[in-house]
Amino acid sequence: MKEQRIRVGIIGTGGWARYGHIPVLQSLEGFDVVALAGRNKEKVQKYADEFGIGMAYGNAEELIAHPAIDLVVVLAPTPEHGRLSAAAIAAGKDVYSEWPLSTSTAESERILAQAQAQGVKHVIGLQRRFSPAVRYLKHLMQENYVGTLRGVRMSVGVDAFGPVMPDAVKWVLEDANFTHLLPIYGGHFHDVLFSTVGFPKQLAAITKVQFPMTTLAETGQQVPYSSANEVIVMGTLEGSALFSIQLEGGQAHRTGLQIDITGTEGVLRMTNPHAFQNQSDHRIEGMKHGAATFAELPVPAEFAFLPTAGMDASALDVAYLYSAYARDKASGTNEATSFEDAVRQHRLIDRINASSAAFFAANDAP
Repeated sequence: MKEQRIRVGIIGTGGWARYGHIPVLQSLEGFDVVALAGRNKEKVQKYADEFGIGMAYGNAEELIAHPAIDLVVVLAPTPEHGRLSAAAIAAGKDVYSEWPLSTSTAESERILAQAQAQGVKHVIGLQRRFSPAVRYLKHLMQENYVGTLRGVRMSVGVDAFGPVMPDAVKWVLEDANFTHLLPIYGGHFHDVLFSTVGFPKQLAAITKVQFPMTTLAETGQQVPYSSANEVIVMGTLEGSALFSIQLEGGQAHRTGLQIDITGTEGVLRMTNPHAFQNQSDHRIEGMKHGAATFAELPVPAEFAFLPTAGMDASALDVAYLYSAYARDKASGTNEATSFEDAVRQHRLIDRINASSAAFFAANDAP
């Protein structure tokens, strides 16, 4: 019997669709991209013609309603994620929403409850934990490479969300749109870290707006920017281990990603010069058995089982997430990141913001 393929409809024709989702899905066995939708029908049709996709719609509702679609992928701007995900669930479709699931914890909780009640598969685009390097790092932790965990340090530095931004993305300057440093890079890399070492028990945080005005590059217009572009978080994990995190946006010189995991028996380090659009996967190094310097720990082939097809590592992370969803669909497992993971990240961000607000309230008091 021929295996049934998963028919996918994608809502949104921005750069992430072109760079990531469409080429990824067309490279994977078991998926067919059958429809695209967006606000600009001409642009949608252009994408459909370029990638050989049969159906093109100028609104999302037509795509969601089509009976020949099994999985709806929501890649529209963040303020639309919640509404479109809820509509797909109501239509009985499986849904993959780009992170964040919505612009608020309460809305994301409602969407999760709706998906659970409807019984559909739900996937959140926290794909970075699925990279071969991150999965190997988790394997090394499970194999007790570092011994008893003592401390975890992560820094993420990017040029995005800084003093100059393109006019095309000025909508992200509205704090209510939930598309700034803490939700985007924080959400993705907190998921990487805490899916590897365990979720925080206690935390304290400071968030700071270091660029209160942003210049739109094309016009020179000055726009107020109230979202934090520097974030520090520290706290406790299970046992006696501590963690610290620094997120920094608007860097003139990008520092990328660095994670250090120290324990009683060894140390692990994972680095990448870029935090997004990575040409190659993260580098893992370790020290153990009295070593004085780091040695590279190449990722074994079994963790990189998908063909690269010339795609960047950041796109391949998405491929591994779709692969996990397909296995879940076939076997009833729950490997793919879900709306439950999205709600967990929303609640973590709420804790960080509340801690920062309490810090400034206490320290600004007379």
